[in-house]
Amino acid sequence: MKKFTLFLALITASIFYGQNTGSVVGKLTDKEYNNEPLAFANVLIKGTTKGTTSDFDGLYALENLDAGNYTLIFSFVGYQTQELPVTVVAGKVTEVNVPMGASAASLDEVVITTTTKRESETALLLEQKKAVVIKESIGAERLSKIGVSDASSATSKISGVTKSEGSGDIYIRGLGDRYLSTTMNGLPIPSDDVNNKNINLNLFSTNIIENVGISKTYSTSSYADQGSGNVDITSKSYAKKEFSIGVSSGYNTNTIGINNFKRSIITDDVTLGFHKKQYALTDLITRQSWDPVDQKNTGNYSISLSGGTKFDVLGKQLKVFVAGSHRQNYDYQEGVFRSFRSNVLDNKFTDVEQSQSRTNTTGYVNLALKLNDNNNLKISSLSVNKSEDNVYEQGRNGEGYVFDQDPKEEQAFVRDQNFKQTILLVNQIEGSHNISEKNELNWAAGYNYVLAQEPNRIRNEANIFTPETDPDNQTIIDTGMPFVQYAHVGDFQQRKSSQKIEDIEYNAFVEDAFSLGAFDEDANTTPFKLHVGADFRQKDRVFSSQFIGVRARGFQVPSVDEFTLTFTPENFDDGLALREPAPDRYDADINIMAAYANLDFGLNKKLSGNVGVRFERDEINVLWDVANYIDSETGTARVGSTQREYTEVYPSANFKYELNEKHFFRLASSLTQTLPEFKEVSPFEYVSPTGRVTKGNPDLEKSDVLNIDAKWEFFPSQGELISATAFFKNIKNPINLAQTRGSSGIFQYANTGEEANVYGVELETRLDLITNDDEVAILNFNANITNMWFNQDLLENYQYKGVTETDLQGASDLIINSSLSYNSQTEKEFIATVTGNYSSDKIFALGSPEDFANSAQLYNDQIIEKGFVTLDFVASKQITDKLELKFTGRNLLNPEIKQTQLVRNLSTGIETNETVLSYKKGSLLSLSLKYSF
Repeated sequence: MKKFTLFLALITASIFYGQNTGSVVGKLTDKEYNNEPLAFANVLIKGTTKGTTSDFDGLYALENLDAGNYTLIFSFVGYQTQELPVTVVAGKVTEVNVPMGASAASLDEVVITTTTKRESETALLLEQKKAVVIKESIGAERLSKIGVSDASSATSKISGVTKSEGSGDIYIRGLGDRYLSTTMNGLPIPSDDVNNKNINLNLFSTNIIENVGISKTYSTSSYADQGSGNVDITSKSYAKKEFSIGVSSGYNTNTIGINNFKRSIITDDVTLGFHKKQYALTDLITRQSWDPVDQKNTGNYSISLSGGTKFDVLGKQLKVFVAGSHRQNYDYQEGVFRSFRSNVLDNKFTDVEQSQSRTNTTGYVNLALKLNDNNNLKISSLSVNKSEDNVYEQGRNGEGYVFDQDPKEEQAFVRDQNFKQTILLVNQIEGSHNISEKNELNWAAGYNYVLAQEPNRIRNEANIFTPETDPDNQTIIDTGMPFVQYAHVGDFQQRKSSQKIEDIEYNAFVEDAFSLGAFDEDANTTPFKLHVGADFRQKDRVFSSQFIGVRARGFQVPSVDEFTLTFTPENFDDGLALREPAPDRYDADINIMAAYANLDFGLNKKLSGNVGVRFERDEINVLWDVANYIDSETGTARVGSTQREYTEVYPSANFKYELNEKHFFRLASSLTQTLPEFKEVSPFEYVSPTGRVTKGNPDLEKSDVLNIDAKWEFFPSQGELISATAFFKNIKNPINLAQTRGSSGIFQYANTGEEANVYGVELETRLDLITNDDEVAILNFNANITNMWFNQDLLENYQYKGVTETDLQGASDLIINSSLSYNSQTEKEFIATVTGNYSSDKIFALGSPEDFANSAQLYNDQIIEKGFVTLDFVASKQITDKLELKFTGRNLLNPEIKQTQLVRNLSTGIETNETVLSYKKGSLLSLSLKYSF
């Protein structure tokens, strides 16, 4: 941390130039023609020669204005010229909407609002029209109108993007976690779940978001590790002096009326989501219970606070914005789980129950310091404490089955209790500087820290015996008492374990932009702008996992709710055996250094674009000491290492052709990559509560991706958009999660083929169906559809029953998002939004042959996650100027989340589609109040 502080101090001391400008945007309407957009009207800054004209939609923009007071002159032939005073605020956008007519408009007809540029819907739409890359953004202004509560929901309002209710993952163009990258204010941020590459966007509530932007095409200023796009969250800064508080309460419908919701015994050591360890893992065997606890109250709640103000500090202006929240949610699921190996039933449970409680505490601080008229600094700090308690049970009904289990296969029972806590810290400092009229310098540096722990995971495997199923035990039959006996295939199946992962990351970038050529007053631009910059990223991970197993062969308890009776000091003296193997460990780091240059150009008013090149060096090092690993070449057990070094050049080209003021055509092409994650190259085996085992692969290599996009955009009027995009991706060495050969049924990450191709078409519409007398939308409709075609070849290890090609793992070929939103546009607004999402079937894991010589019969077919529809409803009412009431209904259709697998009957040769996993998440209903001071 000291190194990081010194690093920031050196940067801050060495750079002393800055930028302090704002913008004015707005819409001009024609009072003489029902307030239709007024095109080609003049907007001039009084006393200067700087100005612009409105486009076909009546939209105009004056940018890069020094902070201060101005007078704007609005004029059009035959109409009354109007002069309006406007105050430009640094880093903000002032929106001035003016009705023009034969006589001057009265002051109450002119609408002037000031907000951040990245919150204003008008400013973001103008930015999208002017951008040379294919980028779409949604700002806080629109998020508020449609009732969106977090960044995850916000992304699904952008074309080609959906989120999975099953996994919570975000998919861009059908491609999931592996192919995305996520940044905050342009800097990388870590995942809150170390099993994922990207952070859960649900953590970003709208009270800390200015806007969410998704770039679906690549430019060389970004890291090359992205195959489908980048999600960038611009965090909120001070806009005006305010303070607000919000509270909410609700239920998951699955938890209503149930009496068997459980929490783990580990939660006895937890307060407000923070775990405090009481005993060493060895002592937990006998000094803490093994049985879960009944949870009576399952109501959800949350509280949030936010506010901002500004000060003068030593003659400098300091702006402060802070936000914080705490929430608790409960989920309960019932379903089934089965698994097959070589088309033979391996596990079967018809009564899976899962009780989950989640706690999330988030804090955010943003400081903006104005050093002088040309220099700004901004510091952002995000802290998250996220915890999840999970009690998973299967087989309580006595119908469980586990192949080849001892003492018997039938009436198997499994319980897995686990509490996970993740502490995440993101700290960033940014500087923006105006060195001269033609030279802008921007830089940023970040420090990220993640601590993920499973302090005391408890797992039990047993068999339930009843008098009817145990006729040889006369004593049991005579008393009529059932009992439970511990399963012991491989022994030491009763266990407590701990896991700890610690990540530390430093990252930074610096970019200098030079405007080249003469200033074009008509276009308010210079024809060329050269960007040169460099990126740095270093991330270190330390991983450790320890389990202590107990051999309890022959020991019995009266029921599955009394396991604690077994694990006593007396029983350890009477036959219980303890095993404490060496812990599993791995140390990993990734180091990325890059330099880039790209050029914005405008050959004429029609054709513009950006071309660039990036030189990037990626180095990945992993050193491990784990059980169940033997080096195939040396025969060395447990210890091994992986080193990967990739030095590549990544070009990109983005072109925009303006057909007219309303129609744009864009073309983009680039080369990117997909790097393997630490967990994917470390041969550590992680057992999920269901019993599925996922293992890393030291032989994994990165994927290279060729991207080509063509897009047509049509802007019918202000706030409206119709677009169509065609895209193509070629992926070399695609990485997929696949099943492996062998009775253990392991899932492993692998380069399963030489290449994969993706073809896609994306359609989007954003239309105002009904407007009021002021031409402001009352009823708005948004929809986007993405259809894709995938094809990847399969290496021999993944070919069976004659199949040599397949789709990509984790990718949906059809995505549909739509929303219908009503806004009363009255002083005390009523807003209601219905949102629907659909993503089609996708492969959860690729299949594999068990026997190459007989792969038509002995194989494990791919597992499919079935598509489903979700429906959300949000309604809010402004009760007073300061009080807002909101009702939220999530996942109202409550679809079944299901995974299926084709299974061949080895006697008849007939394949049937079997369900291997299913459950319902329940609908989330909540009521909230927000009061602003």
